[in-house]
Amino acid sequence: MNEIKSPGNLLREMREAAPLVQCITNYVAMNIAANVLLAAGASPAMVHAEEEAGEFAGFAGALTVNIGTASPQWIAGMKAAVGGATAARRPWVLDPVAHFATAYRRKATAELLALAPTVIRGNASEIISLAGGTSSAKGVDSRDPVELAEEAANELAERQVCVVAVTGATDFVTDGRHAVRLSGGSVLMPKVTALGCSLTCLVGAYAASRPEDPLSATVAALAHFAVAGERAASGSDGPGSFGWRFIDALAALTPEALNGEARIERL
Repeated sequence: MNEIKSPGNLLREMREAAPLVQCITNYVAMNIAANVLLAAGASPAMVHAEEEAGEFAGFAGALTVNIGTASPQWIAGMKAAVGGATAARRPWVLDPVAHFATAYRRKATAELLALAPTVIRGNASEIISLAGGTSSAKGVDSRDPVELAEEAANELAERQVCVVAVTGATDFVTDGRHAVRLSGGSVLMPKVTALGCSLTCLVGAYAASRPEDPLSATVAALAHFAVAGERAASGSDGPGSFGWRFIDALAALTPEALNGEARIERL
């Protein structure tokens, strides 16, 4: 398989570049996503209005699109931003939050998929459903284990010619030819609002500094998140203290420590 680049080296590159990441995300996630990017070493911008989203995407390093609180106005802004990013050859990441829940979401997600995302990040239920399978989910939380989504992720990556990341208790990343599993994180992570949405934005930050290698960029972002989660959990009393410890851990993690503590299984 092709070499997956060292996550520590990619962390160093990302921090040196401090990429500007345009994050079109949901109302719930905006604050925590911005804090995650700042702590990790990137620069966030929450720009979603149709009137300016495309122009902004033309000079941002990467774009992330999350449909969590979709509306016609926001979908129009997302499409304009994707158009700007594509014209400027910038990577963009799709987070299809609960895309199966309503006809409106299914239509919007299909239209965004047709615009060829560089990376798709979702939970197991979202990825299984996006690939055409039947998931157990009824809302935004996954009810399927990541292991059940691996085949669907490979199929989706091949069909879309992109990287697909399935996140959960363990993570799975594939481009349809090469795949890895990542361990780490904490059981407290799903107890803190919008950490998954924030991870999508962090994938965008790494992809901005490594646009030619979105597979390695995605693996590095997930490794950064997993190791910081483990470190934050060790001193936490619950979700509240975990939240601020996690932001501190993202910032404190060095490239050397990330290489030493990341648990990545190449398949």
